[in-house]
Amino acid sequence: MGQLGMICGLPFLLMVQDIASLAQSLSISNDHLSLYGRDKAKVSLKALQDRPQNGKLILVSAITPTPAGEGKTTVSIGLAQGLKKIGQSVALALRQPSMGPVFGRKGGATGGGKSTVQPADSINLHFTGDFHAITSAHNLLSSVLDNQLFNQQSRLSPSGLLWKRVLDVNDRALRSLKTSVGKSTERASGFDITAASEVMAILCLSESLADLRARLDRIVTGFTPEGEPVLAKEAKVTGALMALLRDAMQPNLVQSVEGVPAFLHGGPFANIAHGCNSVVATRMALAHADYAVTEAGFAFDLGGEKFMHIKCRQSGLEPEAIVIVATLRALKMHGGVALDALTQPDPAAISRGLENLAAHLDSAAQFQRPVIVAINQFLNDSPEEMAIVDEFCQARGVPCAIANVFGEGGAGATQLAETVLAALPKQTKPLPFLYQPEDSVEQKLTAVATKIYGADSVTLTDAAKAKFALFERSGFGHLPLCMAKTQNSLSDDATKLGRPRGFGITVRDFEIANGAGFLVALTGTMMRMPALPKIPAAERIHVSKEGVISGI
Repeated sequence: MGQLGMICGLPFLLMVQDIASLAQSLSISNDHLSLYGRDKAKVSLKALQDRPQNGKLILVSAITPTPAGEGKTTVSIGLAQGLKKIGQSVALALRQPSMGPVFGRKGGATGGGKSTVQPADSINLHFTGDFHAITSAHNLLSSVLDNQLFNQQSRLSPSGLLWKRVLDVNDRALRSLKTSVGKSTERASGFDITAASEVMAILCLSESLADLRARLDRIVTGFTPEGEPVLAKEAKVTGALMALLRDAMQPNLVQSVEGVPAFLHGGPFANIAHGCNSVVATRMALAHADYAVTEAGFAFDLGGEKFMHIKCRQSGLEPEAIVIVATLRALKMHGGVALDALTQPDPAAISRGLENLAAHLDSAAQFQRPVIVAINQFLNDSPEEMAIVDEFCQARGVPCAIANVFGEGGAGATQLAETVLAALPKQTKPLPFLYQPEDSVEQKLTAVATKIYGADSVTLTDAAKAKFALFERSGFGHLPLCMAKTQNSLSDDATKLGRPRGFGITVRDFEIANGAGFLVALTGTMMRMPALPKIPAAERIHVSKEGVISGI
């Protein structure tokens, strides 16, 4: 049942069990389980058949983060452990990490300290091969499309083919390149990161293999010289894509260090994609526990908004409550403190930085759910500064709880768990949306930019107007929006911290994800292939003689 783990150099007991036994405790039949060793498994979609999804969904998001992140995943795990600690039936529904950030700026994404999901190293790296399957399926379609261009079997011209390639690394050198150089099919192209692949979004939004097939078929791969869309169905390889994605469609089952079941599945980024784990994994959690804790990142202006307008709108899922994670270090950053001084006490900076928290609370309130603030406690946080945040929340009538989930696990989240339960409504209202499918793209953009970001206006470049006009003529103007925007600011300018005012949002281009069911609006300088920092996290990762990985 238990094994030793380490936190801050000290041992602690991991309350984990064999994954088959964990599945049995959830009433998941062995027939519905594909084991990947003793610590992880895939769960067949048949485990959802004839099983009501009566659990209550709790959404965790955050304020605008520091470059290191604010522990949204750690708090999600800690909250679930806190609910278990007070006797509740609970499961997690989380995203899988991308190896881009693992080796880039942020490092691993399985939580931290006593609030992690296990096996952390495996989850952060290859796990059960889902990212590999998505990358392979995406690039198979790329290869076939270029092959059909070469053999003159396509209605597309080289300039009309929009489908790029993907890779699960951060690599700025691959953002822009030319293929088939010197040939008649030479074209400008590039790589996106796998987390930004439409295939990733499709997998995360699909409800069944049949739904997956239909979505893959309707991918728009490009446009003819006459402006007609060419769908992936014409490439005649949907069956091959399905073969690559069949197993990846099944959610992964692991557990937290305190034995909370965790369905980890899918990993779209929220700054360049829709930022939520898969619909089927969320349904698994709702079907096998009374409470399901899920997350949407980075902050509420990105992941939270897309959770509502894309994931919930397509699936019919609705959260019962919203938890906004705040940290003192992020509030200080938004209050004007330099990154290298965030651990120093500065109550005045905390007070100034609360404007950012206020913006996210205002945004979340528009969806008519109870909103709770979770202060993710760090080692050097002072009671005086935490009291400032608590008093601010009390003045707004927003419940607030301190969560020491890194250091104490579930025991450090019982107050948060009880606060969330106390806030849950007896009857949930239908989820309101900030725009309707029939609204114009200008109306949709304005709704998100003004009501979520706090912008005054939205400007479309001539290139963006031309691209959207092409999409609209082809019948895609009704699709919801997935905003590609920096996670470092409420605006599209990463340098504008706090709660910017008097700014506009500029949409420089659009991309289409018809299979996923949305249009991507590219704002500011946001790229769909991230870059490595000057000193990437990869430099601190090592493997011992005994094969033990460290530094993730």
